[in-house]
Amino acid sequence: MGYRILTDDDVEALLTMREAIEKLEQALLSGSRAGLVAPPRFMVSLEKGDLVFTAGAEVANDNVIGFRVYETFRVPTAKHEQLVVVFDSRTGELRGLILGRRLGAVRTAALDGIAIKYMAPRSPDCLGMLGSGYQAGFHFESALCVRTFRRALVYSTTPDHRAAFAAAMRERHGLEVEAVDSAAAVVREADVLLCTTSAVRPVFDVARLRSGMHITTVGPKLAGAHELPVDAAGRSDRIVTDSIAQVDAFPRPFFLLGTPHRDRMIELCDVVAGKQPGRASEDEITLFCSVGLSATEVIVADQATRNAAVRQASLD
Repeated sequence: MGYRILTDDDVEALLTMREAIEKLEQALLSGSRAGLVAPPRFMVSLEKGDLVFTAGAEVANDNVIGFRVYETFRVPTAKHEQLVVVFDSRTGELRGLILGRRLGAVRTAALDGIAIKYMAPRSPDCLGMLGSGYQAGFHFESALCVRTFRRALVYSTTPDHRAAFAAAMRERHGLEVEAVDSAAAVVREADVLLCTTSAVRPVFDVARLRSGMHITTVGPKLAGAHELPVDAAGRSDRIVTDSIAQVDAFPRPFFLLGTPHRDRMIELCDVVAGKQPGRASEDEITLFCSVGLSATEVIVADQATRNAAVRQASLD
C-alpha cells in the first residue's frame, strides 16, 4: 500500500504545532503568488445535518491536492468526525488519509499563530483566553509558539472547566495561568485575546478593549450568531482574515457583511507576504477573523504523512 492511514494519536505523535505553523506560513506565501487553490467550502445538506467539504491544492512547494469532510448532524449520537484525504497534485496518486478531529484543530490554531506573529504587539505580557473547550488548548499553544508571555488568564462559563484548563496549561507549558470569574477580567488585562467559544451572543463589552491589543475570533461569526461584538471591528484599526472568499460565501451571512468593516478586511497571505501590514504601530487594535482557509488542512495532513514515512523508514 503506497498511502498511509493516520488517526488522532498518530497526528499527536508525528506533528508539532511549530511545524504546522511553519508549513502554513510557507503556504500563505504560496497563496500570495497564486500557488494556493482555496475555494470556499461547500456542503451536502439533509434535514438532520450536513456534510461539509473543504477542498484545495498547493502547487508551489508540496504539490498536494485534496479535501476534508466533516459532519454537522444534530443528533445525540453524532461524533463530528473528520476525514482528510491527500493526493499528489502532479500525478493524482493517493498519499494518505487522516481520521479524527485533531488535525483540523491543529491547522486552525496554526493559522491563528501566524496571525499573532504578524499582528500582535511585539512584547505582550498577558495572554487572554475566552473559552476552554477542545480548540482552546491548541490556540494557547500556537500563541506561545510565536510570542513570549509572562502570564495568562482564562474565562469560560463553567467554573470547573476553566479551572481544569488553567491547571492543564500550567502543567503543560510552565506558564502562570489563572482562571478568573468574568470575561471582563480577561479583556481588561489581555494583550492578546483569543476567543474560542461556542457563544452566539457577544462575550465581552467592547468598551473594555484597550489600545495595542490583538484579538482573534475563532467561534461563531455569522449574522445574528457571533461571539464578538460588531463594534469590536469598529474599534479595530486593522481587520484580517484567512479567506475573504469564505467570508463572502457563508450560506448564512458573515457577521460583518453589509457593514463598512467588511470592506476593510485584508487577507493573511498578503500580510505574510509583506503586501499589507499586520500592525502599523504598537497602539493599534488588530483583529483576526478565522474562517477556515481551504487547502491548509490538506497541507498539514501531507506533512503528517511525510513524517510517518520518515518514522517508518527509521524503524525498517
